[in-house]
Amino acid sequence: MDKKTVAFLIKAKQATYAGKGAEISSSRERSHDLIYRDGDLMYYDTYLGTGKFAGEEALWKNNIPFWSMNYIGRVTGDHFSGDFLKEALLLVPKDKPFRGPEKYENGDYTYQCELDGDFEWFQGKKVICYRNKQIYECFFHGGLVE
Repeated sequence: MDKKTVAFLIKAKQATYAGKGAEISSSRERSHDLIYRDGDLMYYDTYLGTGKFAGEEALWKNNIPFWSMNYIGRVTGDHFSGDFLKEALLLVPKDKPFRGPEKYENGDYTYQCELDGDFEWFQGKKVICYRNKQIYECFFHGGLVE
């Protein structure tokens, strides 16, 4: 994973869902789709559902897909805040540019992300707690594709 790809992935995440970017036309019935392009790189995020959801993020270089991450999650309790989730996702670290920082807190909310692996092959789980009670969970996995 080179620095240019990591910088692009972080910028793309910040410009799309986490950054409240505009959706494009649905690729499938009732899907949510977001695209970010810069030079020869393209990022695509597509998902179904909201309170219970599944989706995929992927990267292309010169129109050839080379990386993908699938995710599935759900809201499990009261007081879920999409704004807090997006706030945490904006803080995606350079050394693990997948789903956000290991831990982030703001007021009554806590975001935690556990991850095994690296850019080439990984899996993880993130949770959000409100006043120390879990209200959201999301599982993700991905890596390089050929």
